[in-house]
Amino acid sequence: MVGSLGGGTDNEPGGRAPAAGAAPRALSRRQGVPDEGAERVPGDAEGVVGDLRDPAMLEAALTGVRSVFLVWPFLTTEHAPAVLDAIGRHARRVVYVSSSGVDRTADRTADRTAGRQTDPIRQLHADMEELIEKSGVAWTVLRADTFASNARGWAAQIRAGDVVRGPDSAATAVIDERDIAAVAVRALTEDGHGGATYVLTGPQVVSRAEQVRAIGAAVGRPLRFEAVPPDVARERMLADGRPPALVDALLAGAEARQASELITNTVEDITGAPARTFARWAADRVDVFR
Repeated sequence: MVGSLGGGTDNEPGGRAPAAGAAPRALSRRQGVPDEGAERVPGDAEGVVGDLRDPAMLEAALTGVRSVFLVWPFLTTEHAPAVLDAIGRHARRVVYVSSSGVDRTADRTADRTAGRQTDPIRQLHADMEELIEKSGVAWTVLRADTFASNARGWAAQIRAGDVVRGPDSAATAVIDERDIAAVAVRALTEDGHGGATYVLTGPQVVSRAEQVRAIGAAVGRPLRFEAVPPDVARERMLADGRPPALVDALLAGAEARQASELITNTVEDITGAPARTFARWAADRVDVFR
């Protein structure tokens, strides 16, 4: 998916059904059979076709929608104002997935150039947060830590051998994407979350090496992580077909990320269930790595 717009989140990322009475609608650029490059519409969501780069296509998709779950897939905010205008003509609230690394405190100082974020992806999220706050639509921001699902990018290496090679990054409290979705469902379907910024983390700080070992434990064989220099990582990521701008942004983010012991209880406070560990995520995803 390039983004999700609708009355709730989809079932697969969230792992839980939408709240009673919610009728999820999933937006994708293509829909159909998977071998034709179409995105799969998860769960019981209604699939609609649209493109966030063409806000005019969103009018039909947004008709009848009360709440929007917005994942921004681009590295610039070029189309965001028009998309937010379209959302504002239909929906009462928007829930946006941001980054736990965003620091907006300097945005409110006289010298805003001193408050630029530490890498392009965090800067994008900070800019999106500001646009959403100014859009006039009731909003909730979910500042999520590192997604556990990022580890899916190691699947081919794990299926082929026992070593995962890639750029290293500081350890963080990696969060299961299902927990992000569970919080999003509450924010989309309940009152009381307007104007809130929630920082979402997993229950433990884990390094990339620890994540790889946890996947190894889940699949039943020892695995290890081997850090490679950024220039080597860049060459491999480009060879995999990733756009150069995205590769540069990902590497800049990995290099800029500072070690963090931040752990929040927000997932449990909002959903009533504790955040899942990375080991639990890996155990539930063994088929991805075998």
